[in-house]
Amino acid sequence: MKFFIQIFFILFLFLCVIDLYAQESDRDKELVQFSGIVVRADSLIPVPFTNIMIKNSTRGTISDYSGYFSFVAEKNDTVLFSAVGLKKAVFVIPDTITKNRYSLIQAMIIDTILLPVTSIYPWPTKEQFKEAFLNLKIPDDDMERARKNMAREQMKERIKNCNMDGSMNYTNYVNNKIDKLYYAGQIPPNNLLNPFAWAQFFKAWKEGKFKKKE
Repeated sequence: MKFFIQIFFILFLFLCVIDLYAQESDRDKELVQFSGIVVRADSLIPVPFTNIMIKNSTRGTISDYSGYFSFVAEKNDTVLFSAVGLKKAVFVIPDTITKNRYSLIQAMIIDTILLPVTSIYPWPTKEQFKEAFLNLKIPDDDMERARKNMAREQMKERIKNCNMDGSMNYTNYVNNKIDKLYYAGQIPPNNLLNPFAWAQFFKAWKEGKFKKKE
């Protein structure tokens, strides 16, 4: 009796294995290597980094820089294509194909997006801007405005805080090159024993040019 039970159990396992193998074989026949390229419909320029997803699933891929993509899908799958600035596209993989691969050239149409008008104001409200504008005191005389702009103290402050421009940097660079060429092959002078340099140093010291500025 035990022998027949063992034989029956072995036959049952054998039939289960055959059934699973048949199901896997049928499923393998449904799988498709889905490949293609995404282009723009108006110019056939490849669309890079297009989001390609199978509807109602987490399976999919992204096209590369040349618009090419390839992934494993199933027959009758609904594939969604989406990219920034282009309208979404939908493609259904045919269930009548006989091979395990399918190629596609998907054309994407430009999507025109109209944004609402945005007005930017330097003040929170128009009333505050109007009040500030009306209370702004501007001299009516052109000569008075020019005189204020050319004031000695203001010019000194601007010169002090102004960096060298391109022409001044070029002049400084050329002068340094000329000094090096002038003393080429000989020892350059040492201002440590130059009386004129010492005189300039003492003059600047008395004028307070070496004081630390706060």
